[in-house]
Amino acid sequence: QVQLVESGGGLVQAGGSLRLSCVASGLTFRSYAMGWFRQAPGKEREFIGSINSSGDRTSYADSVKGRFTISRDNDKNTGYLQMNSLKPEDTAVYYCARERSRWRWSPSPMDVGEWGRGTQVTVFS
Repeated sequence: QVQLVESGGGLVQAGGSLRLSCVASGLTFRSYAMGWFRQAPGKEREFIGSINSSGDRTSYADSVKGRFTISRDNDKNTGYLQMNSLKPEDTAVYYCARERSRWRWSPSPMDVGEWGRGTQVTVFS
């Protein structure tokens, strides 16, 4: 059974940083592109960015470009979302996701095959 488990969320002051992790199990992690999404209360789930299976290509939404960085460690079956210069509008539940098809990656959109359960990030001013 495929599982994606996020961690690292929390409460942070505006301008601060957080690093989220997504540990994958039940799949050949290095075969799949991974992505991050977020959902704020009353809003639709928003694509943040993604990384290809080998980790040498990434794409980002304009709203986070230059502040957020996606990376992965295939030996640890873990993906990361480094978030810097956080703003109150970044407050949301953050989800990791895996691409549906092995080896597939495109800058956007992402065809999600599996979701994590999410981790809350709250940014206060």
